[in-house]
Amino acid sequence: MVKHNNVIPNIHFRKKHIGSSRGPLKARLALDQASKKKSRRLARAARAAKIAPRPLKTLKPIVHCPTQKYSAKTRLGRGFTLQEIKAAGMTPKYARTVGISVDHRRTNRSAESLNANVERLKAYQAKLVVFPRKRLSAPKNGDASAEECKAATQLSGTVLPLSKPAKEIEMADVTDEMKSFKAFTTMRVARKETKVDGDRIAAVNAKKKD
Repeated sequence: MVKHNNVIPNIHFRKKHIGSSRGPLKARLALDQASKKKSRRLARAARAAKIAPRPLKTLKPIVHCPTQKYSAKTRLGRGFTLQEIKAAGMTPKYARTVGISVDHRRTNRSAESLNANVERLKAYQAKLVVFPRKRLSAPKNGDASAEECKAATQLSGTVLPLSKPAKEIEMADVTDEMKSFKAFTTMRVARKETKVDGDRIAAVNAKKKD
């Protein structure tokens, strides 16, 4: 019998699994994880071989994580904005044909992120090898030569991955004063001093009255 203002009991004792005599399946089981992992890997390999020497993945922009807690961190986003594509001297339609992701819903809120992604696009264009539409035809404006097409190889992995920032403080910059500094002790003493600060002021005021 349920009494008082307690949490409503919601105990899952009647889950129905495969082969149960209680009825149809209700608890979803993931017994095909290993086979699905293999099939996904084979599908990726087949698609990479089909589109070779085009890379399997597309170029992604650098974006900041949401919320104030994680806004200092950066990650790869969904696609470049229309403003970034235009600043790099391309059109969205052309950018999609050369392996660049475009997100028309995303907008730029700072000049720093805009410039960083524009530089990312220009660096990608500098390394890009554009094959002519017809292999036997002469290369047009922006197309690669026959030698560059023969030397082109398929890129595996992330296109222009994020590089980790270098450590600002090297071990040679650490001084003896920094090594001898006790941060925990300093904070504990400061906390105790703050606690008794009011009593000390009261004692000093009482002496002045006397």
